[in-house]
Formats: sequence, C-alpha cells, structure tokens
Amino acid sequence: MATFLYKLGKLAFRRRHFVALIWVALLTLAGVGAATAPTAASSSFSIPGTEAQKAFDLLDQRFPGSAADGATARVVFEAPKGEKLTDAANKADIQDTVAEIKSSSKQVASVADPFVAKTISKNGTIAYASATYKVSSMELTDADRDALQDVIDEAKQTGLTVEVGGDALQAMPETGATEVIGIAIAAVVLVITFGSLIAAGLPLLTALIGVGIGVSAITALANVLDLGSTTSTLAMMIGLAVGIDYALFIVSRYRGELAEGRDREEAAGRAVGTAGSAVVFAGLTVVIALVGLAVVNIPMLTKMGIAAAGTVAIAVLIALTLIPALLGYVGKRVHGRKARKDLGEKKEPKVNMGTRWAGFVLRRPVTVLIAGIVGLGAMAVPVASLELGLPDDGAQPTSTTQRKAYDLLSEGFGPGFNGPLMTVVDAKGAADPKAAVSEVVREIKGTDGVAAVTPATFNKAGDTAVISVVSKYKPSSVDTENVVHDIRDAGADIKADSGAELSVTGSTAMNIDVSQKLNDALIPYLALVVGLAFLLLMVVFRSILVPLKAALGFLLSVLAALGAVVAVFQWGWLGSLFGVEQTGPVMSMMPIFMVGVVFGLAMDYEVFLVTRMREAYVHGERPAQAVVTGFKHGARVVTAAAIIMMAVFAGFIGSSEQMVKMIGFGLAIAVFFDAFIVRMTLVPAVLALLGKKAWWLPKWLARVLPNVDVEGEGLRTADADRPDDERELVSA
Repeated sequence: MATFLYKLGKLAFRRRHFVALIWVALLTLAGVGAATAPTAASSSFSIPGTEAQKAFDLLDQRFPGSAADGATARVVFEAPKGEKLTDAANKADIQDTVAEIKSSSKQVASVADPFVAKTISKNGTIAYASATYKVSSMELTDADRDALQDVIDEAKQTGLTVEVGGDALQAMPETGATEVIGIAIAAVVLVITFGSLIAAGLPLLTALIGVGIGVSAITALANVLDLGSTTSTLAMMIGLAVGIDYALFIVSRYRGELAEGRDREEAAGRAVGTAGSAVVFAGLTVVIALVGLAVVNIPMLTKMGIAAAGTVAIAVLIALTLIPALLGYVGKRVHGRKARKDLGEKKEPKVNMGTRWAGFVLRRPVTVLIAGIVGLGAMAVPVASLELGLPDDGAQPTSTTQRKAYDLLSEGFGPGFNGPLMTVVDAKGAADPKAAVSEVVREIKGTDGVAAVTPATFNKAGDTAVISVVSKYKPSSVDTENVVHDIRDAGADIKADSGAELSVTGSTAMNIDVSQKLNDALIPYLALVVGLAFLLLMVVFRSILVPLKAALGFLLSVLAALGAVVAVFQWGWLGSLFGVEQTGPVMSMMPIFMVGVVFGLAMDYEVFLVTRMREAYVHGERPAQAVVTGFKHGARVVTAAAIIMMAVFAGFIGSSEQMVKMIGFGLAIAVFFDAFIVRMTLVPAVLALLGKKAWWLPKWLARVLPNVDVEGEGLRTADADRPDDERELVSA
C-alpha cells in the first residue's frame, strides 16, 4: 500500500499540470451537469414494510386518484379581536379565500370549506380549511407554493389572521451566516497550525473542489436518482470536514519530510505513501459507515448515505493526487519564511504540547483513564430519558407561519388536530362491510386519548373506508404514539370478529413507524459497521486490542454526544444558546445517523494518531516512547483537524431547520468528545497500561491478515537498499 501510494504521489507531483487539469475538468463537468439538469422534483418518501406505508399503498389502489400521500395545506383563520368568523363579512372573506386556493394550481385536489366541514372552534374565533394536492410535497413546484402564498397574502389584507401549516409550504432550510463562520474558523486554525497562508489555503481549496464536484454531481443526478435536498446538505457537511482533514494530514507530513532534508518530489511521494495510507483507511471507515445505512431499508436514508460516501471517496482521491500536484506548484513556500530558512538544518527537536501531554498521561494512566470514563459516562446519563420522534410544525421557529398555524390550531381545537390519524379499514373480507366499519368507529371512539372521530368515507366499491381520528395530545408526543398502538391492537380483535382489516397511517403514524424501524435497525447496523471497521483496523494496526479499544472508545463518545443532544433539544438545557425554541423528542434518525457518521470520523483520528505510534514502534521504539512520538508528530495536526471539523459542523447549528440544527450540534459535540477525550486522552492511557500487549497478534492470524504496510516500512527498506550515492541524492 505505502509503496504504491508513494509512486502515485511522485507521479502526481511530476505530472502536476495533467493532474490539476483533470480535476478542473471534473469540476467543470459536474458544474455544467448541475446547471443544465432539470429541476428535481423532490424525492418521494416511502418506508417499505411499515403498516403506514401498506395503508398508503392500499388507498392508492382502492381510492384511485385520491393521492393519499399528497401534500396538505392547513389554512388557519383567526377573527379580529372582538369579532367572530361567523360574522357575514368574515365568512365571505374565508369563502373567497377557499375558492381562490382551489383555482391557485392545477395540482390542488380539494379544499374543505370550514363552514361546510364544520371546522370552526366552539368560540367561533378560529377555523381551518384543509387543502390537499394531487402530488406529494416533495413534487410540488415553486410556482405551486408561490400561488398558495399569494392567496394567503391577499387574505391577510382583509384583517383576518391567516397562517398555513402542513407540508405544502415546506421551505428549504436556511443555514445562515454561521456556516460561513465555520469555514472562516477552519481557515484561521489552518494558518495557526502551518504558519503559512499557502499551506493553510491548500486544504481549504482542495476541500471546496471536492465538495463542489460531489454536490454538483448530486444536483445533476437528483432527478434521475430521486435524491432529496437534504442529500446535498449532508454531503456538503461531511465532504467539507473530511476533505480539509485529509489534505491537512498529507500537507503536514510533506512539511515534516522537507524538514528532514528530502527533496520536494521525494517528500511528496513519502507524504502520500505514509499519511496517504492512513487517509485511505480512514476514508474507508467513513464510507463503510455511510453505505451501511442501507441496512435500515429506508430508501431516502440509503441514498443520503451513498451520496455522502461518494463525496468522501472524492476527498480521498483529491488528497492522494491533487494535493501532491499542488505541492509541486507551491514548492518550499508550504513553509513560512522563518521555517524555510531552517530547512535541512539539524536542530534539537522542540518539546511541543503534544509531547508534554503524552508525558503527563503516561505518568498517570489510571487516573486519566478513570477521569475520562467517568466524565463521558456522566454526559451519557440523559440517554436513559431519550424519546424519539420526527419533528412537526411545533418544532419550527416561532416566527414561521407553520408554527403560528400550529399554535392557533392547538388553541382552537386541541393539539391533536395538528396531526390527525388516518385509519383505513379494508372490509373486502367482511360479510357486511358497513357494519364492520361501524364497529371500527365505535371501537376507536372508546379508545383512551381519542378526542374526535369523523364519519367514515367509503370508496366507490364500498369495500374500503377512511376514518380520520384526532388524538388529545400533540402529534410528536409519546401519548399519541400510545393511541396509535391501542387502535392497531384493537384491529386484531376486529379482524377476528368481522374479517375487516384496520390500519393506521398519515404523517403522524408514518413518523411513529419510521422511529420504530430505525430503532429496530440500530443494533444490526452497529454490529455491521463496527464489525467491518474492526476487521479493517486489525489489518491496519496488526493488533486485536487496539481496534477493540478504538470501538469501545467510540461507543463512549457517541453515547455522551447523544446525552448532550437529549439535554439540549429534549430537556432544553442551554437551549436558547443554540436557538432551540421548542423542546421535543430527538429526531428518530439521530442515533443511527450519529453512529454511522461519528464512527467513521472517530476512526479518522484513531488511524492518524495511532498509525504514527505504530510506525515508531515498528521502527524499534519502546511502547511508551512510541506513544510520545505519535503525539509529538500527530497531536498538533489531530487537534487542528478536530477543531476544523467541529467548526464546520457547528456552522449548521445556525440552520432554521430543527433537524439540520440537531445534526450539526450532535456531530460537533461528538467530534469534541471523541477527539479530545477518547483519542487524545483515553487512547494513550490505555496504550501505556497495555505496553507491548497492545500490539500483540496471534501468529496464525498474522499469517492470514494481509500486510498493507501503513507505516511505510517498505519505503524504509527500499531506501536502505539503494546505493549510497542515490541515498545522498534523495536526502539532498
């Protein structure tokens, strides 16, 4: 591995014009593809195998043209103070608005007049009109949304308060200026780390090129592959973070090789051969973690994972080829002016912070280990109270029309009206379909937590009915989840008695089923990802205990990070600091998502830091001294990489979308715990206690495992085999 990458690095350095042109051409091609691709109709959302999805499919079959999963807009009206909506003028204004919504777009299937549907609050001050569309919210065009917004704006001129809930006006999340601040922090950290603007600019430039190619390719293929808008957000978030990190490690190693007196081409080859090997395996762990999301069997999540994995693969290829090519252009200017004067001079190595920290940990390994484990354990305590769900309009910022509509509906009708349950009764197998459906209605009315049940609506054949059920509780609450389970449990008895099958669907039930599916997939996913990465790390480190320690450390950091997410987003601790306006359940995909992404990133630091230790140990240093050497060369760079990654992820905390905000916070805090507490503190403590045992591998396993030579031992051997005059030339 090291020898092949060494040759690749030298080739890229020599053929820098050609390599640079290839990457510029790829960026141009992807950009043109994105610019000329048809606007993607947002991706469809389906959850194979869930009851909610089966009910949607049945509705499409039995109620053709009804668009059961079509977009909805719930237009909420509030009368001016001291007036009622039933007053003649207000009633006329509402009916005019309803008529205008009907004619606003060809995609509008139906709009229910509040006065006909009797959706007016008891005190007559709040009402709502439900509009349904023929296509899902993800397939609505901007023109459809703008037409609806224009009608609402016009309705507000009448003096009525008019707000819109539902998914029809679902807006793209805004990340705000904080994302730019994240990149600016990354730039400052790089300048401080390298002491050179050129060296700092290389990782930023190459990361932006990688993300540009990845995101443009996603945009170009979005229509063909049915990719959602969040796919590019995730790819950008992860691609930017790993792209900067991978380039940072190659550039740092190149500077180290120059400082040892090697010529520029040789330094580039060795940097790619050694640090590049670590980049390949670190990238592989991230790719495994992201592609492994396919285990969950949620198509949207699978596509997000594969697209993000593609962006990571691009970041690895850029680090291995474009970085050495660009190093060929900048030459020794990759060092600051002062450092350039000192190149090739033999000086006593300075004792840096990494060396001092490693020495401190090695003197007190037991104390440090206990303190780290107890600290992370305390942070993980809130996980015991973890509640999962998918955010609804109640989690939107209070300034949005969706949140205002949500609050008005809760005030006028009760919180359950924000997420009615759609109960589908398949009475095809019943002797008397109408009697069977009547029995279902009676059963649902008697269920605890049910606030209202609408009369059943039959299809033309009379063998299928839809009943709308309203819970007493808000849609994202555990109480509403219990109501759904109670209705489904009652369905088993109804089927036994009458032959009619009952199923519950709608956005609220779909969210509950998604959460359950994600929960069920968590352990198999964890086993798959950790298992594959364990094998990969065993190959890299040729050890059993080092990969085991890496996996256990990851579990500690991800549990602590989830605990922090629960404390901030569910309990509301420091919520105002992070812009959390409404506490609620943690997004259901958060645990599995954090496991996937954080595991990949955690292994980055493990590979970069520990391969340097392994390299020192293989080259003859004692285990304790090898730990110090690893920190001497790697701690500064790993610290910079972690701060950069945290800054990039934290940039997404400024998003207007609760989901993106939660992901940004969760990943940023997870990187902090994993890089600074697990990798920089617990890892050296454990290695100090294990000594030589850390690098033990049974002889039979050593024969079976391939030797990938991440430490670059093959390069050292090749160097030793060269004639003396060649070696002098190389180091000149």
